Amino acid sequence: MQTPYILGIELGSTRIKSVLITPTAEVVAQGAYAWKSELRDGLWTYDLDEVWVGLQAAYAELSRAFLARTGEALTEIAAIGISAMMHGYLAFDGDDRLLVPFRTWQNTNTAQAADELTELFRFNVPQRWSVSHFYQAVLNGEPHVPQVAHITTLAGYVHYCLTGRRVLGIGDASGMFPIEGGQYSPRMLEALNARLREHGVAQDFGAILPEIMVAGQDAGRLSEAGARLLDPTGTLRAGCICCPPEGDAGTGMIATNSIAARTANVSAGTSAFLMVVLERDLAGFYREIDMVTTPSGLPVAMLHVNNFTADINAWVALLGEAVALCGGQISQGELFDRLFSAASDGDADCGGLMGYNFLAGEPMAGVEEGTPLFMRRPDGKLTLPNLMKMHIYSALGSLALGMGILEKEQVKLDAVRGHGGFFKAGRVTAAAMSAAIGAPVSVTKNAGEGGAWGVALLALMTAQGVEDADGFLSRIFGETESVTVTADETEQRDFADFMVRYRAGLPLARMAASCR
Repeated sequence: MQTPYILGIELGSTRIKSVLITPTAEVVAQGAYAWKSELRDGLWTYDLDEVWVGLQAAYAELSRAFLARTGEALTEIAAIGISAMMHGYLAFDGDDRLLVPFRTWQNTNTAQAADELTELFRFNVPQRWSVSHFYQAVLNGEPHVPQVAHITTLAGYVHYCLTGRRVLGIGDASGMFPIEGGQYSPRMLEALNARLREHGVAQDFGAILPEIMVAGQDAGRLSEAGARLLDPTGTLRAGCICCPPEGDAGTGMIATNSIAARTANVSAGTSAFLMVVLERDLAGFYREIDMVTTPSGLPVAMLHVNNFTADINAWVALLGEAVALCGGQISQGELFDRLFSAASDGDADCGGLMGYNFLAGEPMAGVEEGTPLFMRRPDGKLTLPNLMKMHIYSALGSLALGMGILEKEQVKLDAVRGHGGFFKAGRVTAAAMSAAIGAPVSVTKNAGEGGAWGVALLALMTAQGVEDADGFLSRIFGETESVTVTADETEQRDFADFMVRYRAGLPLARMAASCR
């Protein structure tokens, strides 16, 4: 019998990734498949046929890597975990026929539904949530609505096909419908069902949602049909245990060991999100904050910003053109490293420079349309260190606005784990992030493994019959190397002063779109 390997698969927005780990969480083999959404009839979607093409390709690449490493074919695994991008809308009738193409989190056609539900529940319901998609279909009078027998997420759909179980991890479920006390909120379901009846819709919305499960629970077994869906060659045997399917936010929390109260993880790249695990529910509701849960069910405040490093990337590309124009040669990575390092020599006030990185609209800042903006005082000092320091601070501005809301709610943070390209620059960016969110920032080696590794850890928990996720992750991460950065008093003061000016200039950023 082979070592009890664990398989994790995550269907991300640009890649389907698979990872095989040992019982000690060591990565043995990996595979991937590139894909992208398409705009069909005005809505963003992925073809479900390509889901299986991609899963089979990612699994086949992993199997080949395993064979090359061990000299053996991969015939059996101990557990499987499935994760995918959260939210969206997959609606099926009683015979499991897909009623409309998969509507992804990218779609913004549900504004009316999200607004009405937010007012009805007195709870922020984002446009991308599954309930928003369903209710918008009701408002639109779409003919498929009376036929809906089940709705789920992408992870829930794949898990059902592999196991026959209509279940969902609580973290992913919290992006379908609000969670209270570990279940879909009874009071909000009652309010929604009453509203649906006003529109002539007979379904009990709670009855069409998947069953909620938490980390460590047994969510079914890989069926013979499911094994063939993953591995059409017939080499993989059926029967292994499966963990509850989860969303990418939850697996990101697992992969960064950020599921305990007063911890958080921040993913910082082209866009950014900060997942703050709370000690209690927030007293109020805020349209800027999504309330979801950890895979164990603790409340999480999610701060998502659409714009992060994209504007910095454009400026660095411009400076790279200047280097090339002068006959110089430098790699993009080295150019980023040198420019970010230069920011540490910037003046306390960024030399009187100010910028807004809004390539797209930014709800956190009240900006409806994107128009990047760069300004400087007449007596300002336009130097390279000041320019780079300002851009780093500007990228963090929207996240800091969201943290301001949490500070009013007296939310405390002991530790934040960072991952993403922003942190490759070392201390200068980590210190700026620490100043923006008011807590030490740690970057661990394992953070780079990603969501497929995170859901493999969830599958390992289930295989071992462990439901204490905190204790489990403490063992996994016990020897992991990490670097922790805390902003010093000067760095904290510089950023706080920057945010005073940043807030003062926001009306200009909101007006800029009208000048396009």
